[in-house]
Amino acid sequence: MPDDEATLPVEDLLRAVDAEDRSAIRALAEEIHYADLAHAYQEIEADQREQFLKTIGPAEAADMIVELPDTMIEEALDAFSPSELKVLFRELSDDDRVDVLQDVGDEARLRFLGLLGPEDEELTRSLLKYEHDTAGGRMTTKTGRVFANQTVKQAIEMLRRSQESTETLSRIFVVDAKGRLIGKLRFRDLAFNTWDTPIRDIMREIGPERVLASADQEEAANMLLKYDLIALPVIDEFEHLLGIITHDDAMEILQEESTEDIEKIAGIGGDQSEETYLNTSILTQFRKRAGWLTGLAFVSIISGYVMMRFGTVLSQVFLLSLFLPMVVAAGGNTGGQASTMVIRAMSLGEIEPGQALRVSWKELRTGFFLGLLLGTCMAVFTLFILPAFQIKLPEGMTLPKMALTVAVALTSQVTSATFLGSLLPLGARAVKLDPAVVSAPAIAAIVDVSGMVIYFTVARAILGL
Repeated sequence: MPDDEATLPVEDLLRAVDAEDRSAIRALAEEIHYADLAHAYQEIEADQREQFLKTIGPAEAADMIVELPDTMIEEALDAFSPSELKVLFRELSDDDRVDVLQDVGDEARLRFLGLLGPEDEELTRSLLKYEHDTAGGRMTTKTGRVFANQTVKQAIEMLRRSQESTETLSRIFVVDAKGRLIGKLRFRDLAFNTWDTPIRDIMREIGPERVLASADQEEAANMLLKYDLIALPVIDEFEHLLGIITHDDAMEILQEESTEDIEKIAGIGGDQSEETYLNTSILTQFRKRAGWLTGLAFVSIISGYVMMRFGTVLSQVFLLSLFLPMVVAAGGNTGGQASTMVIRAMSLGEIEPGQALRVSWKELRTGFFLGLLLGTCMAVFTLFILPAFQIKLPEGMTLPKMALTVAVALTSQVTSATFLGSLLPLGARAVKLDPAVVSAPAIAAIVDVSGMVIYFTVARAILGL
């Protein structure tokens, strides 16, 4: 019931838009959270969106526009006049304003920058120099900061002047006279100390929990999680405090990064779309999927060639065809597992570039034991369950030999696939490629071929074909 009640205002808003009831639209838009408002905006027909934005006004639309997919932001901004855009941009925090301007075209960005006041324009331009996917591109400069040589009373007076524009006061950072980060405070540290207490005496020193503005956004998000932070300070190469990344930013970053990795592991190319699945066009979906599918289709021809070359082996012992799909699939499954485990560990910073040998040796042993387990299971199946199907074996062929063939082939395939699955992400990173893009599609193609080669080679050697 609570979930149904929570959706009613959005449904009422959509009905009001269809009915062109502007007073109802304005009233409902004030009640609905801006994230839900953005979702509703995407559900509205394209020819109704401009009138919807005009109805709710620039101040109400500001936070909503930040939540829109990047492909819809410029269109939404163009619905407003220059005077309305000035109001809208004033309502945005500096990091949200930068996020919006990073998602529009170069010509539109210059036009929108010209609408900002001198102070906001200077700040926005300084933040725009950082790429969107860096810590600097995601930070806000509106952070609580005090000087080490101040007293508690001076610090509180300084924070009071900027309280309305500060992102959070739960964590306050201490800088020296040159603006270099040297410590941090909690607001209660100020509240429970006498006014004449020097800030330097009550601050705590900053350890490794800081990030360079040029660092990747995923590194910043992982640091927030690792050190259990509410806010992560962002610095330049000279230790000057530039801003902070907050925990809600980290959640957004990790959602973006995980979605990107999932798409790449599935062989989906192109830039990640922020639009919902149903609102993403068929053409966009086609472009994202077609490349890898076409490439892998041609790679699969190699599997057919291997099958053709070993056709005489299958014709002599057709029973081998019973186990062939299983051997190939087992390699793909275990190789994919190894690749996923290594990619995850790399993204969390658990594997350093110089640890490739340790990783590969670990996965080689893991793969061997997994292969041994699967090989033993299939050998038992061949010896004790397969006879119940009354399968006729060629002359001179025995079930023990068949069981040994399957066990050895399966153990070899799983071991090699697991080893390869661990090496591919590391190799991709070494040559500056995205491990998620390279590893999963490559594993699927390679183990298909390797599985057949291993299986038929082992069958020839053990069965004497």
